[in-house]
Amino acid sequence: MTKVSPEVGDKMQDEIVLSVSADVSFASNHFPKYKLGPDNQILEEPKVDPKAPSLKEVVAQETSLLVEQQKRLSVRDLASKFDKNLSAAAKLNDEARLREVASLEGHVLLKKLRDALESIRGRLAGRNKEDVEKAISMVEALAVKLTQREGELIQEKFEVKKLANFLKQASEDAKKLVNQERSFACAEIESARAVVQRFGEALEEQEKNSQSSEKQDVEGLTDEVQEARKIRRMHQPGKVMDMEHELRALRIQIREKSLFSVKLQKELEISKRAEENPSRLYELNGSETLGSYLLIKPCYDKAPELLKCSIQWYRVSSESSKNEPISGANKSIYAPEPLDVGRILQADIVSNGQKATVMTTGPIEPAGGLGSYVDTLMRKTNTEFHVVISQINGQDHPSHSVHVLHVGKMRMKLCKGWITKARESYTASMQLCGVRGAGNAAAKALFWQARKGHSFVLAFESERDRNAAIMLARRYALDCNVMLAGPDDRA
Repeated sequence: MTKVSPEVGDKMQDEIVLSVSADVSFASNHFPKYKLGPDNQILEEPKVDPKAPSLKEVVAQETSLLVEQQKRLSVRDLASKFDKNLSAAAKLNDEARLREVASLEGHVLLKKLRDALESIRGRLAGRNKEDVEKAISMVEALAVKLTQREGELIQEKFEVKKLANFLKQASEDAKKLVNQERSFACAEIESARAVVQRFGEALEEQEKNSQSSEKQDVEGLTDEVQEARKIRRMHQPGKVMDMEHELRALRIQIREKSLFSVKLQKELEISKRAEENPSRLYELNGSETLGSYLLIKPCYDKAPELLKCSIQWYRVSSESSKNEPISGANKSIYAPEPLDVGRILQADIVSNGQKATVMTTGPIEPAGGLGSYVDTLMRKTNTEFHVVISQINGQDHPSHSVHVLHVGKMRMKLCKGWITKARESYTASMQLCGVRGAGNAAAKALFWQARKGHSFVLAFESERDRNAAIMLARRYALDCNVMLAGPDDRA
């Protein structure tokens, strides 16, 4: 048995270790002091420099910065930022690959070192052998630590790859968005240019038109000034007034001619009817307009007296063959009311079983200016008319004192001072129409039934007031869903 001295053993160990560690670069010339737990777990981690952040911290910091600045960055800045982060992620990926290669080399070196220590342990004995076994356990701990580090590197590599893919997709989306916004901006710029061009053309055209209109206005003003100068030279300052008087006189003449023409047409129609029916006994006289009255007159002296005849007036209906009888219109005189406007009136005279018929030549025409007068009155809340009571409940009223008829939006009232004769709201029992057969004054009188059993015959100051009161009351009643008409009149 050969005895090996400690010096020879130490010298041999140094030679073996030096030959193995020639390819390895250590931070120091001795192994770090690790404490191994059960299953070769390392209880004390190596101290890490706090100034050097790990890869996870770098990635997390960059991601948080991107999230914070995403709302503040424009589309172009965001795209450039994505490109920078993408290049940074590519660099991190390359570093991870290099670390993976270095880790593989570390495994190879640790395996060689362990094999060398195993071969040394078989040759040594005593204290040197225990040192070699401690060195082997430390190498195994380093291998475990390296394996754990490889797992962390693999996880970091996965996260870096995931972040790189995300940044790449975000960069592509940002580029698409930039291109889309660029196209939109170009389209808006083109449309704005077109609008500006159209505005410019419109302004040029307007300037041309304004210049031409100004020239025409100047020419017209020049002509007017020259005409004024001529009039002044001729010492005729009242020429314009003379022309206005001439125009007014011409209008009056035209109106008179038109009225005369209408009268001639009606007379011609009457003469035609007389020629067609030479045996007629009666004729109808009077203006066929609202505000006048119609009078039945005999054509021959031998005609039966009207007082001994039965008379009935009708409104001729254009919709059906039946005529509408006017209740109470059984006199030789009848004054049309607003309900008769636009309709033909007919009267049947019956005597000794013989029937004679007279009718208007055309529809009853409205009174001139009456419609505008009623529209003016409707702007008021209440309209007053001065009237005289002729009859009360069919009996003649002896007093001829003036009363006031109030026509309001909701009711009608007849009073004299503080004394109220009648005051009723618009209801279905109320009746209002023109007086049907009251002599020459029929055109100025109306019949008003305030309620059942309480009626008046009122005489107005003029035909215009009578017809305006009827039209006004009927319009107000219609607003209250009430059809205001005379006895037995169809609404």
